[in-house]
Amino acid sequence: MITISNADIGMVYELIRSRRRTLSVRIKDGKLVVSAPLHTSEAEIERFLLKHKRWIAIHLAKETARQEMTTNAPKLTATELSTLTRQAAEVIPARVRYYAPIVGVTYGKVTIRLQKSRWGSCSTKGNLSFNCLLMLAPSEVLDSIVVHELCHRKQMNHSARFYSEVLCVYPDYYKHRKWLKENGALLMGRVDR
Repeated sequence: MITISNADIGMVYELIRSRRRTLSVRIKDGKLVVSAPLHTSEAEIERFLLKHKRWIAIHLAKETARQEMTTNAPKLTATELSTLTRQAAEVIPARVRYYAPIVGVTYGKVTIRLQKSRWGSCSTKGNLSFNCLLMLAPSEVLDSIVVHELCHRKQMNHSARFYSEVLCVYPDYYKHRKWLKENGALLMGRVDR
């Protein structure tokens, strides 16, 4: 990975070359990242970036605004975090008990944690872990994460079959995943790390 500052097109970006077949651009951690096939010329990359300049500008601005909101989000106190954890310890296991028979699975322990980057996880032994910050999200978002983790009891991957299992139980899953993608950083930003 190299960082390139290109005055001609007015962009700074990280370039990742690999055996991929096509060019792609994404915003990651507030930075522009270009993935390119091994032998793609700089001129071709520049043309690609110019063609997508409007998309890049819009998404960089959104990411900058999101980062500012996250940085300036009011931080939760230790008492508030403790309250959220207690609430989560009551609410989330109840949602797991509700959805497990609908998904058609069993599970092990349910643990509530304050996680830095995950909303939930499922171990190979069937133990489930959930982030207490889910209590700040709409209940439908919380349920979508519960169903997601329970479906890992059937498919320990993120394949098309896995998402088919999720959608059978929770047809609005993608809508709620989108909410979490758009607002999750703000929720995570409420904790001093």
